[in-house]
Amino acid sequence: MEEQNTEAKLKNLLKQEKIQLWNPPYTSDNNQPGQQQMQELAERYAPQVSLSVPEVGVALESIRVQAVNRGKGNKTFRETNVASLELLLPRDARKVETQRKPSVCHPIGEEHGLRYIRLILSGKTLCPDKRLDEQGVKNHSKIMVLRVTDNELKQQMHKEEEERKNKEEKKKSQDKSLQRTQKGFQILSERDGSEDPITTPFLEIADQRGNPLKIPDKERKALILAMGFHEKGRSLMKRKQYDNAVCHLLKADGQFRKCDSALLTAVDNYAVLQLDIVWCHRALEALSCLDDAKSRLQTAERCFLQCYGEQQERLMMIKGNTGREQVLFLRLYLLQSLLSYLEGNDTQARDKLSKVESLYSRLCLDSEKMNQLLLLGFTEREARLALRACQGDLQDAIVHITNHRKEKEDLKHRERQKRRTRMDNISTLTAMGYSRRDAARALHRADGDMNKACGILLDASMAARATNNNTEGVVSPEKVEQLLYLGFERDASEAALRQTGGDVQSATQLLLENRGVLPSELLPVSPPSTSPSTSSPSSEEPTTSSTSTGKTPDDELVNEVLEDISRHEEDYLDLTLEEEQELIGVIKSYLSRGPAPTV
Repeated sequence: MEEQNTEAKLKNLLKQEKIQLWNPPYTSDNNQPGQQQMQELAERYAPQVSLSVPEVGVALESIRVQAVNRGKGNKTFRETNVASLELLLPRDARKVETQRKPSVCHPIGEEHGLRYIRLILSGKTLCPDKRLDEQGVKNHSKIMVLRVTDNELKQQMHKEEEERKNKEEKKKSQDKSLQRTQKGFQILSERDGSEDPITTPFLEIADQRGNPLKIPDKERKALILAMGFHEKGRSLMKRKQYDNAVCHLLKADGQFRKCDSALLTAVDNYAVLQLDIVWCHRALEALSCLDDAKSRLQTAERCFLQCYGEQQERLMMIKGNTGREQVLFLRLYLLQSLLSYLEGNDTQARDKLSKVESLYSRLCLDSEKMNQLLLLGFTEREARLALRACQGDLQDAIVHITNHRKEKEDLKHRERQKRRTRMDNISTLTAMGYSRRDAARALHRADGDMNKACGILLDASMAARATNNNTEGVVSPEKVEQLLYLGFERDASEAALRQTGGDVQSATQLLLENRGVLPSELLPVSPPSTSPSTSSPSSEEPTTSSTSTGKTPDDELVNEVLEDISRHEEDYLDLTLEEEQELIGVIKSYLSRGPAPTV
């Protein structure tokens, strides 16, 4: 890290003087260094970077060799289409240049003795089965290499096969986790809120006060997937599984980018995600290869300012205080300080670190006050968040927690009342002769308005009757025979074909979903009538019970992904600041030119 800081400073000085080390007199025709000229540069720059002449000389030679190799790589690339890549290997290996055809990805690990690896380019995982150039890899691209195997276990040769299986299993587990998270939240994103809220989990997007937001369906689905991946990633971060966490966070980033930019700047979720991604890469010691780290932090800062206000006035208006969100700015400034140091800008790094230390002193809590709140029966999270919200005032914190609990209870009461009213309305529509599923969907579309829901159901019933009349006599015997050949009963096959307008594939899917028996509520609904032919309540009872045996999502999978969603809406603000304190000490040690610990 110190080496990178020194080289960054020297490169800035070279740019200012427009010195090109790869050209004479600093490099001869046979690519050897110009000793006298390089010595003069070292002597001139040493006082400016506060290092000895020999140290500066070594750094300048490293820069010169990199520049010469880059020039060679450019020439080779033009002549042979073989690209030069800069690989950032695990810390027990060194940064190296390697030449690689754009189509070759697999041998990289073999060349460096890393059997199971993951390649990261600008925060994105490269696929080993695709060409490098198809994935955005260019000449001189910087690629981070993450080890998947455990080096200590590899030293035990007799356990090598077991290690391979363990690591393969880990990768499979990671891939499975991504797939299950994707599928689970996909199910939740496709639910429209018309299902039974008591038996069927449903997610909706809410504002900072817990009030539901009206969002276009396409963006709502993308947001649920994004927040689902983000919550899973945060759950893994808490367990220090940063390599797995960053894979989920990058998935979340991809889903967020499908949303309207105005929406992303109206909430702080996207900004927090950018912080989390960079924080993970810091934990993986991979900041040096992330060209987009600075951009992510700029995005986070811009989103915070737009969401909270330039002076956090919007946040004050919504929440009444800004103390809890200060932990986000602390982490933002801390990461910016680290990046500034890596870029060789010590002055900026110190300025940012000064802001960090000022925030840290205000956010670091009095243990005695924490204990008093815990003795009063409040949770550690409640105590921590309340003290920060109230700038450490104990009495204000007690009032804050009490009011917050009341607000949450009032919100729950409103939700229970809303649910009770909705269930009563569904029962009313069911008693009128409509199926429970159709009644629930109509109420959802009508935002709970019974008159509108009745109109929606009546229109649907008339359209369904017309469709049924038009298709009643056109069921093809050949299509019926196809379904009979698949093992379905004739009556069910004919009904399914009428329901799907004669589409065999859709009819087959419908029958498979309902185990070969078509429930009556999936048939076109007949409108309620005052005639004696109207179905009686007793004949409707089987319909209601059959709804529960119709198509259902994988509840086990849904419940699994929901476990990663924090039940507390401000969980992302509840930081103990232990990791932050440790990183503050590391950066201070670097800036004071002390011994360089490994980050």
